[in-house]
Amino acid sequence: MNRLGSGPVGSAAAAAAGQYRVCGNCRKVPRQEKRVQVSPPLTRGPSAFIPENEVMQANGLDERTNLLVEEYSTSGRLDNITQVMSIHTQYLESFLRSQFYMLRMDGPLPLPYRHYIAIMAAARHQCSYLINMHVDEFLKTGGIAEWLNGLEYIPQRLKNLNEINKLLAHRPWLITKEHIQKLVKTGENNWSLPELVHAVVLLAHYHALASFVFGSGINPERDPDTSNGVRLIAVNNFCVCDLANDNNIENASLTSSNFGIADSLSELEALMERMKRLQEDKEDEEASQEEMATRFEKEKKESLLVISGAFDDDIVSTDVSRYIEDPGFGYKDFARRGEDHLPTFRAQDYTWENHGFSLVNRLYSDIGHLLDEKFRMVYNLTYNTMATHEDVDTTMLRRALFNYVHCMYGIRYDDYDYGEVNQLLERSLKVYIKTVTCYPERTTKRMYDSYWRQFKHSEKVHVNLLLMEARMQAELLYALRAITRHLT
Repeated sequence: MNRLGSGPVGSAAAAAAGQYRVCGNCRKVPRQEKRVQVSPPLTRGPSAFIPENEVMQANGLDERTNLLVEEYSTSGRLDNITQVMSIHTQYLESFLRSQFYMLRMDGPLPLPYRHYIAIMAAARHQCSYLINMHVDEFLKTGGIAEWLNGLEYIPQRLKNLNEINKLLAHRPWLITKEHIQKLVKTGENNWSLPELVHAVVLLAHYHALASFVFGSGINPERDPDTSNGVRLIAVNNFCVCDLANDNNIENASLTSSNFGIADSLSELEALMERMKRLQEDKEDEEASQEEMATRFEKEKKESLLVISGAFDDDIVSTDVSRYIEDPGFGYKDFARRGEDHLPTFRAQDYTWENHGFSLVNRLYSDIGHLLDEKFRMVYNLTYNTMATHEDVDTTMLRRALFNYVHCMYGIRYDDYDYGEVNQLLERSLKVYIKTVTCYPERTTKRMYDSYWRQFKHSEKVHVNLLLMEARMQAELLYALRAITRHLT
């Protein structure tokens, strides 16, 4: 029997094996960071996942979008995020208004601080798109260029945000009133509570926006400085198979065969049937509180089994790592086996509507109203369609998506039956949700294509908006609860 390592061929194979780590598709991916030449972007248009013509067709309100950009864009141009979001113009207005307020309107923090905090937040997910955008904005608003060399060059009070940035991004349930007290304690580097609330809102906003960027396959903005239209990009989390298959919209399709189309059509009909049956069951008989609690615990535990196909040893490029402290710190499941000491966050005990909203509005005037409008807008947004079906009530589906994100963050709604999550969200969708929410930098086009194969791209963008806002609200609930405990 031949053994790996016997003879020159085996030695070469062993040496090669040392250069690779595990990839879920082809079982190997370069261990060292490689820099590969690709024409930017890999696909035309604002997204690598959505054909350009579909973004343009879906966005029939170009004039309205342009007016919104003129009024609320901080960069003064129609960037790729805005183009994709403009598929849902009603939501886009709420998003741009709240983001403009955070970055440009009167508030506790100076303008350069706001953009640097955005950079720190985006760096937690290696989101070069957002980092590049806010490096430019930081300099335009009078930021000190030396700070862009890395965290060791910034003021101590900004450095002090590293811990809460890290926890908010990956494990917000660990934030306590002690973290708040440490930041606001007296001293030359302390934060006032209004300043801290402004910073927390920015951090949560940009963590969540990174989820949208990766989940929607947002392409890099075209760089006029690249020679011959070619840019060097760092390929950290992608295997060659991802570059060849996942990110090439013309060549990759999971639904090109007749079988695939028929299969996805039956998948759609099955989902419609499950929604109908759940609605009928709900009208016939309501589950007891004990049963509802059991179903939440079951769903929370089952989320452990949803694996994103992620790597354990992600490589962080130097351009991003300069803005990160403790790069190895990442998401860990709230419901890890054998760790039952973390209490579930019962949403009724600290709600956004009754607690978070009033606190954030009191300490950072008017931002509560803007965030509340944005949360409500995405949660209630509907065109009463599902793929080819019209006159469909999608409330149940939207609620399942939103509440599943909160479930992964340990937040439970007493009045929600988590059995609906298992009925409505099939496995490939759960993998996508967990990846986009918890490890957005690992999202691939294959994941995006693998769920709801007969749905429109506009409906998948709506999913990403729901995931983004659910994530932001979850982070804010934990941070604002800690601030409330500090105040009491």
